[in-house]
Amino acid sequence: MIPQSSESWPDQSGFWHGKRVVVTGGSGFLGSIVVERLRAHGAAQIVVPRSREYNLVDGTAADRLIADARPHIILHLAARVGGIGANREHPADFFYENLMMGTQLMHEAWRAGVEKFVTIGTVCSYPKFTPVPFKEEDLWNGYPEETNAPYGIAKKMLLVQGQAYRQQYGFNAIYLIPVNLYGPGDNFDPSSSHVIPALIRKCIEAREAGASEMIAWGDGSPTREFVYAEDTAEGIVLAAERYNGSEPVNLGSSYEISIRDLTEMIARLTGFQGTITWDTSKPNGQPRRKLDVSRARDWFGFVATTRFEDGLRKTIDWYEQARHTLP
Repeated sequence: MIPQSSESWPDQSGFWHGKRVVVTGGSGFLGSIVVERLRAHGAAQIVVPRSREYNLVDGTAADRLIADARPHIILHLAARVGGIGANREHPADFFYENLMMGTQLMHEAWRAGVEKFVTIGTVCSYPKFTPVPFKEEDLWNGYPEETNAPYGIAKKMLLVQGQAYRQQYGFNAIYLIPVNLYGPGDNFDPSSSHVIPALIRKCIEAREAGASEMIAWGDGSPTREFVYAEDTAEGIVLAAERYNGSEPVNLGSSYEISIRDLTEMIARLTGFQGTITWDTSKPNGQPRRKLDVSRARDWFGFVATTRFEDGLRKTIDWYEQARHTLP
């Protein structure tokens, strides 16, 4: 049953009491924040598997993890991710590793009688020309944007798996689709970072070098919606508590901005005063991204609260302080 209003949500103040929770990817950017939110909601028994101990691409590791942790709930956040450049260079790795991690873990979770499995999908699964705002029912109306299609399709297969296991076995698997994340602790490695950390790093390095020019990819015309990672983590925890349906659910902020305006905003906030030059030989990626987030609001009460520029300032401040200790 899908809750349709706050009046129908049960009191979940004790939901996590006595429950053992596995958070794959729980030491990563979003995962570490999810772990904090779980603790704030009352979860005391949280297991964060490390890849050196449990390489989930290997099915035997998924079986061993579940046998060792004996979880009631699994939040599957582990993923091989990256920006356009990384997706173009490693499409096979992104497809294989994301598919194998998720599908084997979900299968072993069902076999072991795990109560609930929460899959974190990706906005990259949506068709390239999805009408804006993206509605969950449009997920299958076309092929994803080519530069990240292998990754997006691999993650979308976990939606199919969860729905099939629910239909045949009654397995409680839910599927959430966060839009582009950002926030303190993000990945700032230029070989694999997404657009916000990549631009922050570029602008700060150009500022410090006294450069008169900074090169940005594409032509700046695509638009993106971004959601602050702490907001997303709260949405994931609320869904784990309140949502038990088969349909995918978007998690976003409803704030859409063009890459050109985003780049100019980051340049202003970082103090880079040079010229921004657009390298149109580089790909733009998907033309627009903006989600319909009404399901998350109506079905489990999630609304993002962080104003975009405020979140951006916090992210820049964090990087300014941490960058000398980062790779």
